[in-house]
Amino acid sequence: MPPLPHQHVARIITYYQTHHDSSGKHISVLPLLQKPGISLTHLIVAAIHLNEDPAALTLNDHHPSHPRFVTLWAELRILQAAGVKVLGMLGGAAKGSFARLDISDSDQQFERYYHPLAALIRERGLDGLDLDVEEPMSLAGIIRLIDRLRADFGPEFIITLAPVAAALLNVEHNLSGFDYEALEVMRGKEIAWYNAQFYCGWGDCSNPVMYEMMVMRGWTPEKIVVGLVTNPENGSGWVPWEMLGTVLPVLLGRHPRFGGVMGWEYFNSLPGARERPWEWARAVTALLRGRRTAIVANDQVHVEHQQQQEKKETTSITTVSAGGGGGGVFTGGEGEADPDDDGSGKPPPVPNSFEYLSDTPTDE
Repeated sequence: MPPLPHQHVARIITYYQTHHDSSGKHISVLPLLQKPGISLTHLIVAAIHLNEDPAALTLNDHHPSHPRFVTLWAELRILQAAGVKVLGMLGGAAKGSFARLDISDSDQQFERYYHPLAALIRERGLDGLDLDVEEPMSLAGIIRLIDRLRADFGPEFIITLAPVAAALLNVEHNLSGFDYEALEVMRGKEIAWYNAQFYCGWGDCSNPVMYEMMVMRGWTPEKIVVGLVTNPENGSGWVPWEMLGTVLPVLLGRHPRFGGVMGWEYFNSLPGARERPWEWARAVTALLRGRRTAIVANDQVHVEHQQQQEKKETTSITTVSAGGGGGGVFTGGEGEADPDDDGSGKPPPVPNSFEYLSDTPTDE
């Protein structure tokens, strides 16, 4: 008897960069396991930085072996034991990590910076690495890094990338330097999915248009995870639950292999905010596991079955132009991918930086 086909389940992912509150108290992720109604699939711990001294690799502001992270690593092992995959995030808003791993005059530079990173992955038993390239990097450089990770950690190691959403439609609307379409052609089989950032002026998930444009262009729904800010404090582009309660079920209904949803970031996720940040994962679970509308009232999430919502899923999407029958460059028109594009043809401005609320720099 042949094996049963793999059943795809939309991913529910949270980034975990703020590990301590302002008083230095550890922010626990164990409620993601303990609270009912949550089906988290992946947690991405952030942010790993490669600094000028190769031995001075840091997780936010401290070396990963710092005592402040003892509880963090213990909790992440518990999540893994419960079936949640734990990845590390390399890079992000802080520049320099990928410049140090890029193609240079000497391969020795790559080896000097790569080895401490590989050692961290092994020591902490990470299930994968999320490459958040927000600085110029060559296509050859990112391919070399992906190839090395695959060679060193095997076929089960999860490799993801985190482009701004607009980069999947137009190479010029990009923070990474390289062309993601070219990368997908050359190494797509090694990349599990893309955590596309639908926020900070580089994407919009208040309606299904931008995601559908990606599908029309040729991207596989299974590989595109919708990235959302979980709180307006974490950046512009926050989408209210009333809108997500319509948009996400529509995408899931149209695309049985919908990639899923990721949230930036855990510690203050709405609707529970800092007191109950796990409620974001509960609400997303409700939307992606057969429910249709999450209603937020008095900071509590109440899930209701609504038969009428099924009828709304036939809502038509604004006609868009995606040149070349899904393979060309987006040329504008209704349903513009980047709402900041003024039609002048100039690249969109880099979004204003915002405070990531990293760990407090004071040693414990």
